[in-house]
Amino acid sequence: MKSLGELDKKYDLELDKVVKKIKSSKAKLVLLQFPDGLKPYATAVVDFLEENTDAEFIIWMESCYGACDTPTGINNLGVDLVVQFGHSGKMPRY
Repeated sequence: MKSLGELDKKYDLELDKVVKKIKSSKAKLVLLQFPDGLKPYATAVVDFLEENTDAEFIIWMESCYGACDTPTGINNLGVDLVVQFGHSGKMPRY
């Protein structure tokens, strides 16, 4: 499992903004969608979000090809909020 410390060295996922959004929307069940390159950090992200919110989380493990690639069938899961993470202008540091 990868750590948030490793993640923070490479990317800024703006997790504080995610926490604020979860709290402001009063979401209880949140689906998290990651591109393949960030999936190794998914459980570390969930750990952080669980410590800072009252929500429960589902990690979408299918492929994600961008913001238009919203998982089908999520309405059947009772999800209150979908958070899609992706690579942005702040690409990995080498």
